Amino acid sequence: MPTIVHFDLPADDTERAINFYEKLFDWKFIEVPMTTPYYLIETKDLEGNPGIRGGMGKRGLPGQQVSNYIGVPSIEEYMEKVKKLDGKIIMPKTAVMGWGYLAICVDTENNTFGLWEEDSSAQ
Repeated sequence: MPTIVHFDLPADDTERAINFYEKLFDWKFIEVPMTTPYYLIETKDLEGNPGIRGGMGKRGLPGQQVSNYIGVPSIEEYMEKVKKLDGKIIMPKTAVMGWGYLAICVDTENNTFGLWEEDSSAQ
């Protein structure tokens, strides 16, 4: 069943946000070499097992909120479902080299979410 596999936290001040979440939840942040600072977030569930993966970077747009990404077996199939259910695709299937593919959608209530298809051969 498709489920949330990744979340993105936008931050105005990434160092301040890292400090907050490290102290609050004991999350681990790993900087990814990019043109703008971006951090992968490692979380754990209540039993200490690996939890949902996340990421954090600079807030891109005023009012940008947390984004959730739903893991699906086929982005093409789920993009078609989104459209049939009166949702919108605002970013078509896009490769994240070496990780997989993503698409950004908007639901019928104007909430943005991502579709994610894991594929280490993505280019």
